[in-house]
Amino acid sequence: MTKNPNILNWLEEVKTLVKPAQVVWIDGSQEQIDQLRAEACSTGEMRKLNQEKLPDCYLHNSALNDVARVEDRTFICTRNREDAGPTNNWMDPKEAYAMAGKLFDGSYQGKTMYVIPYSMGPLDSPFSKVGIEVTDSIYVVLSMEIMTRVGTAVLEHFGDTSNDFVRGLHAKADLDAEKRYILHFPEDNTIWSVNSGYGGNVLLGKKCFALRLASYQGKNEGWMAEHMLILGIENPQGETKYVAAAFPSACGKTNLAMLIPPEVFREKGYKAWCVGDDIAWIRIGPDGRLWAINPENGFFGVAPGTNAKSNPNALATTQKGTIFTNVALNLDDNTVWWEGLDKNPPKHALNWKQEPWDGTTSTEKGAHPNSRFTAPAQNCPCISKEFQNPNGVPLSAIIFGGRRAKTAPLVYQSRDWEHGVFVGSVMASETTAAATGAVGVVRRDPMAMLPFCGYHMGDYFQHWLDMGKKLGDKAPKIFNVNWFRVDDEGHFIWPGFGDNLRVLLWILDRCEGKAGAVETAIGYEPRPEDIDLEGLDLTQETLQGLLDVDRDLWKEDAANIRAFYEKFGDRLPKELAHQLDILDANLNK
Repeated sequence: MTKNPNILNWLEEVKTLVKPAQVVWIDGSQEQIDQLRAEACSTGEMRKLNQEKLPDCYLHNSALNDVARVEDRTFICTRNREDAGPTNNWMDPKEAYAMAGKLFDGSYQGKTMYVIPYSMGPLDSPFSKVGIEVTDSIYVVLSMEIMTRVGTAVLEHFGDTSNDFVRGLHAKADLDAEKRYILHFPEDNTIWSVNSGYGGNVLLGKKCFALRLASYQGKNEGWMAEHMLILGIENPQGETKYVAAAFPSACGKTNLAMLIPPEVFREKGYKAWCVGDDIAWIRIGPDGRLWAINPENGFFGVAPGTNAKSNPNALATTQKGTIFTNVALNLDDNTVWWEGLDKNPPKHALNWKQEPWDGTTSTEKGAHPNSRFTAPAQNCPCISKEFQNPNGVPLSAIIFGGRRAKTAPLVYQSRDWEHGVFVGSVMASETTAAATGAVGVVRRDPMAMLPFCGYHMGDYFQHWLDMGKKLGDKAPKIFNVNWFRVDDEGHFIWPGFGDNLRVLLWILDRCEGKAGAVETAIGYEPRPEDIDLEGLDLTQETLQGLLDVDRDLWKEDAANIRAFYEKFGDRLPKELAHQLDILDANLNK
């Protein structure tokens, strides 16, 4: 399928190592996909679901010991330990190749070696990058076909001379959790994943390439790979403005990416368009502004809690061409179910462990809490018409957010780009598990990239600052939001979901100089009258409470930030230490 010697030579090395019975190239044709689906069903690797209710949908169950990303088994392998930084697990590349090489050796004996050429981003986009993933799993092939652009066209576009491709090698091996490793070699453009079959560890185009390796590439090449959704807001005049937003897990990222405006705004003509729900690749365009693409072609979403009320667009996306993983199987009609889908759990079912399960009486969950759907983005009712645009979309604003019960206000704007990088670098969420008594423990997750930055996070902050210098006055404005302020009884005060549009409209108006604000110790905030509460049962007094800045809580937070920053040593940019000093001074005025 290619004459490129760089690809062919690498594949020969892989073949010598894993020793497959045969090699199959993935060409991206429907005929081949159908054939692989049938084969996976015949071996029990996948199960075909009710084709009337869920056309082209399948169920996959991973091993019981293999149901989530394994951060403690995930390594950044750089020649210099310091370059991986204090927030990553590190392994010496020589040691990593030798150790994992023994696990890969002969691991494909009697098996097929699938070669998946894939593109992150549209083929004709200047943003896009190519990868080759070698795998022994049909589930991986079929999932990568949903999540990326795969096949012959990728190789034709890549050409016969380039060497700029990510080399991905995956083997299920024995699915031994003690020998499970997700190894990244950023200096070699290489990813090795062994002893896992779970999507987050084995769909190597996703977090492994599109964030860990791409963040390193972006630093070296002058662009950014970020754990961000991309959302377009169309006003009644038909103009669409775009924001990128980063949130740690359990902070409503997918719901915001697929936002449905409240009825009062829909009637006026407001619309929301999803460009991406998880990852953004961002470059400075010819006009000097930041432009972003979603490098993925599908959604790898968490199933539990997804329903017709919480996220109707996400649910609609899963209704065809989707692979469900570790959800419950309704044996009565061969469909799927998960906690939070509806209030009618199936009586005759198999749970995610494939054991008989009666959802009407069982105290055990039917679906694993991290069960997933892998669904084509084009299925989404609110997918943006710019989704396939090779040039991406221009960003007006960058939004950071976390889950804070009392500290962070509903929304505030940074004073400038440098201050905005500070705001992103100290992003945090609080634990909510009341049963353990560990409520309100602050966990810092800079730019929501803590598990995904492929190099030293201090250098990552510096890269953000450097991008700001290049952008000058064309830089997007940076904001922070918090949908999770609670009252004294622990109830959320802000309604969230579609009503978050009200905050986004203030943000976009600020970007165009159309909205008022007041300066506070932490940045610029709206006045209560600046946020449109029409049709919402919330008073301006309550909104003022959501915007209050409690100096004592913020002083406590500033001390916590200082301790967090210490781990970066002399790789912490001086600008960020200076921003922390400004915050301290503002709070003590």
